[in-house]
Amino acid sequence: MSMLFRMLKDLASGALSRWRDDAVEPVAGGAQQQFDAALACYTRGDARRALEYCERALRADPLFAEASDLKAQLVLGGERYTKVLARIFEQLRPRTYVEVGVSQGGTLQLARLPTVAIGIDPEPKLARPLAPNHRVFAETSDAFFASHDVRAELGGLPVDLAFIDGMHHFEFAFRDFINLERLCTRESTILIHDCYPLDRLSAERERPGRFWSGDIWRLIVLLKKYRPDLVLQTIGAPPTGLAVVRSLDPASRVLQDNYERLCKEMLALDYAFLDEGKPQKLNLFPNDPGKIRALLGGA
Repeated sequence: MSMLFRMLKDLASGALSRWRDDAVEPVAGGAQQQFDAALACYTRGDARRALEYCERALRADPLFAEASDLKAQLVLGGERYTKVLARIFEQLRPRTYVEVGVSQGGTLQLARLPTVAIGIDPEPKLARPLAPNHRVFAETSDAFFASHDVRAELGGLPVDLAFIDGMHHFEFAFRDFINLERLCTRESTILIHDCYPLDRLSAERERPGRFWSGDIWRLIVLLKKYRPDLVLQTIGAPPTGLAVVRSLDPASRVLQDNYERLCKEMLALDYAFLDEGKPQKLNLFPNDPGKIRALLGGA
């Protein structure tokens, strides 16, 4: 989503040249015209009208990714998830880091020396050479965890920090969480991306367009219900939330021993479950640097 955000900023400067400061009334035209109006309002600081125009753009074209991205920024507010991730790295300074879903490697680059970092992705598309402390395994996470001694790969250390950002299907993220928790300690942290969906369309299991979170939200619901021992908060970081899971228990087998039953239960849960009380049901946490620092044990 960072590419979309850069596009939004570029478009905003152009939109201002086409809209007067008093352009607050409904405008004619389709999705692009409504989106241009949203950008103009957003850059003026008129969040309410910007959100109205975003919603009009999405009614005209539900797959307009830029409108969804801007709407997510307006609804959640605060820093994008990549900046939140960078702050978490700065605070925790993990000895080891495991990332599921590397893509171009942007977030993997946040793991700087002396952190030992492992990335897992069946089809990585790295935009730059790996740093000396990085290794990427081009395989599925299921295959990786089944065939590798992960602690040995990490120099005998546990996983201090992990980031689940792979396949946007609940059951994949569920298995990743199970596999990672057993490699952690009580002081470790697992982060989960794409767990606060914008709407039903972007939460579909099959990708509808460029803006897509999938049904990872089901993992948050599951962990709240069956692992109340965990400390679980979903930071409202645009565009699709970033969950922080702490107080992990590597000895727990509740999830692993009941995997099939829990998958069946969660996959039967319709998105309508979130129609009322979504912030409470997904443990929405303020996207505020000071509060996030306290959440992670900082002063």
